[in-house]
Amino acid sequence: MSPGKPRQSGSRGQAGGRGSGSRGQSGRGAGPARRGGSGTTKRSQPTQPPRERTPRKEAVDVHDPDGVRLQKLLAAAGVGSRRTCENLIQEGRVQVDGSTVTELGVRIDPLKQVVHVDGERVQLDGSRIYLAFNKPYNVVSTMSDELGRPSVGDYVDQRKERLFHVGRLDYDTEGLLLLTNDGELANRLQHPSYGVTKTYVALVPGPIPRDLGKQLREGVELEDGPVSVDSFKVVDSQPGKAMVQVVLHEGRKHVVRRMLEAVGHPVESLVRTDVGPVKLGELRAGKLRPLTPREVAALYKAAGL
Repeated sequence: MSPGKPRQSGSRGQAGGRGSGSRGQSGRGAGPARRGGSGTTKRSQPTQPPRERTPRKEAVDVHDPDGVRLQKLLAAAGVGSRRTCENLIQEGRVQVDGSTVTELGVRIDPLKQVVHVDGERVQLDGSRIYLAFNKPYNVVSTMSDELGRPSVGDYVDQRKERLFHVGRLDYDTEGLLLLTNDGELANRLQHPSYGVTKTYVALVPGPIPRDLGKQLREGVELEDGPVSVDSFKVVDSQPGKAMVQVVLHEGRKHVVRRMLEAVGHPVESLVRTDVGPVKLGELRAGKLRPLTPREVAALYKAAGL
């Protein structure tokens, strides 16, 4: 029996050895098997199409060697001091023809190239004129009048520039009228597709019904089609009278008067106080003032330029 124990022990040892060896071989083979299996899985998965590379936008050379230094033009246009304008350029806040300029040595042609600072257009052409005029009562919105009536042209006849008015105001309507020699801007400001708003203050019979604003916003039918306001509010009210503010982007003839009359509140007096971002403010009747660079930039933005 004693000789059998060693054989049994040896058998267990061999089995253990084989088992251990088998485990060792299996362990050594498991790594490649897993790698092979993992690789096979990846190959069987659907592959993503290669990403299309976005073509790099080529830099546009806006420099005009015969032009004027950009910072000098910006300072002359009222953007800021020469040093301030240099900082704006170096900070990447100035675009010329849609390309950002960061170098101080760039020269441009102010008559041909378009400049924006922080997204706002800067008018560099010194020959462009932009004026706010407070048209008085009983003055026609023309540069001359065949009937000899007072006209807008009478107030600017001493100026050498050929100016024209942006839109019109009725003969018996007072308020803000823009005058310019910038044809492109003027055309856009008058075109209804750009939605440049005009604000009016009207004196009408009162009292004003609470739902009148809703009615005007929903639209009123006129003989030449429906019209609606952008906003409406009562500014002041007295017994039998009310002062209301009407904002709309319509430009049809007598549209404010016709609209308010259609809802039972015929206009007794009418003043236009705003054209887009430009306000009449304290400008007296019959007086002119130049628009500020910020106002001109805001008009360009409103007109999509």
